[in-house]
Amino acid sequence: MSRHLAILVWAFTSPALLLSADQPTNPAIASVTASVESNLETEGGQIRQFAFDGDKATVFVSKQNPGPDAQFTLLLDKSVAAKSIAIATGRADGSDRLDAGLLEVSEDGKAFEMLARFTEGAARGEPQGRQIRALRVRPDAVVEHPLVISEIAIDSDPAVVCFKYPIEFTVDVSDAPEIREWAEKVARICERAYPMINEELKSDGFKPPHQVTMTLKKSYRGVAEAGGGRITGSVKFFTDHPDDVGAMVHETAHIVQNYRRRGNPGWLVEGVADYVRFFKFEPGNLGRIDAQRAHYNSSYRVSAAFLAYVTEKYDKELVLKLNKLMRDGNYRDDVFKELTGKTLEELDEEWRATLVQ
Repeated sequence: MSRHLAILVWAFTSPALLLSADQPTNPAIASVTASVESNLETEGGQIRQFAFDGDKATVFVSKQNPGPDAQFTLLLDKSVAAKSIAIATGRADGSDRLDAGLLEVSEDGKAFEMLARFTEGAARGEPQGRQIRALRVRPDAVVEHPLVISEIAIDSDPAVVCFKYPIEFTVDVSDAPEIREWAEKVARICERAYPMINEELKSDGFKPPHQVTMTLKKSYRGVAEAGGGRITGSVKFFTDHPDDVGAMVHETAHIVQNYRRRGNPGWLVEGVADYVRFFKFEPGNLGRIDAQRAHYNSSYRVSAAFLAYVTEKYDKELVLKLNKLMRDGNYRDDVFKELTGKTLEELDEEWRATLVQ
């Protein structure tokens, strides 16, 4: 049986914040992002980020009944001056409220002290402008039901941003326990990139998946593939290429694309995913493109470079529009003429000419 790991769930603000939460943040940023850390597994689809998504209809639910050693921590990317913190627990019908627990805060994200006790399922404290880097919920007795957190509310300066696209990656490395540390790190990076990917590929009415299972298999002979809320990767490839994190971000883009209609050209599907990877997640890592062999429909990074050129010169929302057309099943090649005034072939010739300059 695979063991699904409790891992950090990161929110994403910019490529510079992808690799470490300890990197300095830009003082000009008017808000702060957060991550969730917990030693409690998630029950069903009731993921951790639901506790801080601004939606009272969604809740985090733990798989097991917690005891005094359990914790649910919201870790901020930088300290904020906290005015008030309120946490509501329990389900909509009033059941499973936490009555024996503590709301604790930390100035450095490591040492915690009590701010308030839970009473009738809720806790509220007023730090009076103290600098807070983390807060956590901790039962102080054995609880006879799951931990259910309906919403966390923070009034602070600067504001802490709720999770706009709640996501939780579950890692399965039962086939290769030795790659566990790498897989956990990459899962966290993909979670952190998830909001960015969704902003690049958003469309009206579309709701992205909230859960993704990332499995590493020794028997898988490719690099990685995605479908149905699952990403499968090759143990051999990622053991040999541990720095190729972008390959998993590419697969995460496929999860968000979620194209249900047939007929979308493969070069464009892969080109959009690599556009997100090479021009949004890891700009500057595309590498050299052979002008003699490259064409718009060469797929992957070559098609990504073509899309980046056309986007920059003709329509800043080109990829967004193409993604919606493919998601709705309305893509056809002549949309390029409608969006840019030129055919694909004309755009291809124009782009390829820039490669030899």
